[in-house]
Order: sequence, then C-alpha cells, then structure tokens
Amino acid sequence: MITKKMIRSIDELQEIQRQATRAKEDVGIASIDGSINIDAKSFIGLFALDFSEPVLLVSEDEKFHKHIAHIGETVE
Repeated sequence: MITKKMIRSIDELQEIQRQATRAKEDVGIASIDGSINIDAKSFIGLFALDFSEPVLLVSEDEKFHKHIAHIGETVE
C-alpha cells in the first residue's frame, strides 16, 4: 500500500516516525521520483528527503496507513 502525503512540520514527521516504529511491517518513505527510499523507523534517515514535495509512505501494514490518515495532507 502507498499513501502520498505532504508533510508540513517536524511534529507531523515525528508522529509518522512514531507510527512507523509501532507498525508490524516495514515502512518506507520515498521521494516521488523514487531516487530516495529510506526506512521510516530511522529518524536520522528522514533528513535525506525533501519535504517541500510530497513523499510516498510505503507499507503493507494497513493499520499504519489508518493511523497516519490524519497526519499531514493526503495527496491524490
């Protein structure tokens, strides 16, 4: 499953990372062009992404996607 999000604050990013650490499955965050793909459970890795653009949150954990639905702006 993939959710496309616009993250606008460090608080939103931290909450996504917290939810990723609670997920039973792997969670990745990728740039739109796929050139960067990092483990969302690694807070330091998150600084490799450009959050002025939407990012892709990738995980097979359905609960993770439900828990992040209210965070940031979901982009279609």
